[in-house]
Amino acid sequence: MKFGIDRLLAEPELRAPLAGKRIALLAHPASVTENLTHSLDALAQCDGIELSSAFGPQHGLRGDKQDNMIESPDYDDPVLGIPIFSLYGEVRRPTKQMMDSFDVILIDLQDLGCRIYTFITTLRYILEAAAEHGKAVWVLDRPNPAGRPIEGMMLEQGWESFVGAAPMPMRHGLTMGEMGGWFVSYFNLDVEYNVVEMQGWQPEGPGFGWPTDRIWINPSPNAPNLSMARAYAGTVMLEGTTLSEGRGTTRPLELFGAPDIDAKAVIAEMHRKAPQWLKGCTLRECWFEPTFHKHVGMLCNGVQFHAEGPTYDHAAFRPWRLQALALKAINKLYFGYELWRDFAYEYEEGKLAFDVINGGPGLREWIENPSTIANDLEAITAPDERMWGQMLKDFLIY
Repeated sequence: MKFGIDRLLAEPELRAPLAGKRIALLAHPASVTENLTHSLDALAQCDGIELSSAFGPQHGLRGDKQDNMIESPDYDDPVLGIPIFSLYGEVRRPTKQMMDSFDVILIDLQDLGCRIYTFITTLRYILEAAAEHGKAVWVLDRPNPAGRPIEGMMLEQGWESFVGAAPMPMRHGLTMGEMGGWFVSYFNLDVEYNVVEMQGWQPEGPGFGWPTDRIWINPSPNAPNLSMARAYAGTVMLEGTTLSEGRGTTRPLELFGAPDIDAKAVIAEMHRKAPQWLKGCTLRECWFEPTFHKHVGMLCNGVQFHAEGPTYDHAAFRPWRLQALALKAINKLYFGYELWRDFAYEYEEGKLAFDVINGGPGLREWIENPSTIANDLEAITAPDERMWGQMLKDFLIY
């Protein structure tokens, strides 16, 4: 199969409309061609492409920033001599000066299929700025490694943020190209928008979203493999808790733990509360000692989600429910446990980080209420998932 960048490079007729125009690229470390050349370098050598600037999202164009909320500066590329603008530095939205540097921007970002992954918010901001300044936006499409399943509550009105671009569930099921089309429609944007479609992508085929013949490159420093991408719609919630999400280990965002929990007891309580939510993967007790971030240097007992191997069932795996269940189990087992991490997550002041991540307080309230059961959460979430599934049908390309 071919990604959008590969088709653009290989098919001169696709590039023809770009002739004579100043071209910008928005990219990150996973923006590579089928032979693993970075898209910026490949486009610089491509006939008919006049690169005038480039942009980096969160973690930088080259992926140099390890943690969240570590900003990247603007700089000039030492080889190409073009400005590299940061959309995770002094600004999140591109300025007029940035927009004046190009006529068409190519967006080549590998997403994880999760609302909180900030690249889709950056896509929205670029589209809005392009509509304001009369610029064209082309998405060079890439697979959604989490595939088509949809999961989670819709983001509530008033809870929009850099990790909540618009009302959608946590696991949205769209590619970047499809998401851009939905943004254009939802926000009624008057913008020239084009998708260079993938060729041969099978979201329900081998790999369940990620093609088995393509190498995985980290789109951000703590996105090291496909298992993490599958689990991320659940494990990302740990960033708003005092539990370690595995940063500082070799399996970040595939596990959780702390020095003061009993992982076996947590797993047992999860089985008691909602065994139907544990389908599709294997839970395993583990021990780890983070080398940085939460609980650094402390031995943690925890649980790893194995979203791979013969026990993995893509259709049955529900990482958002699974992680919510784990947090509810801990809240039950350890009365008064300080679960919520209170800080300005992605610059949102006066709101609990966990609520910012989930686009509202509803999930936290379900976790904290000792009388709520799995069916209570299901009754809230399932209608949201069905509604989103109906909404996105008009925007599916593949």
